[in-house]
Amino acid sequence: MISPWLLAALVGGLIIVGLAVYAGKLLARLKLQNQQQQQAIVKRNLRILESINTIALAMSQEQCNFSEGAIRLTNLLNALQLAQPKDFAIDYPGVYDLYDKVKDMPTHDARKQYKRNEIMRMDLQRAGFEQELDAQIKTEVTRLASLELPTR
Repeated sequence: MISPWLLAALVGGLIIVGLAVYAGKLLARLKLQNQQQQQAIVKRNLRILESINTIALAMSQEQCNFSEGAIRLTNLLNALQLAQPKDFAIDYPGVYDLYDKVKDMPTHDARKQYKRNEIMRMDLQRAGFEQELDAQIKTEVTRLASLELPTR
């Protein structure tokens, strides 16, 4: 006859083994999810980086005006998910400065709400900002056209 203490110990041991197996499965699933999440981040970052390189190249070849490019580039740079967060405004102050100056100017359909002379005034102001930062932005977009993601 099995003593009640031995039976309780066996049942307790089986419960502990069962919980350990379950915990192991959960940890394995969590590890897999983390790996998939990291792969998704890398894939997303590569797509963003490709867009950054393309826009910067277009800006350097004067196929994209600086204001539009600055808006697009700053949003893309800020969307990168890096292991070590990076303040791109320090590396590309001209692009970020132009973005800060034009970000509140209306675009597309929003421009239609303004009178023609107001739109012209804003366009002249924007062109002045672009001219003011021209040399600095040209240097920065050359670097951005070949930007690579940091390796861990």
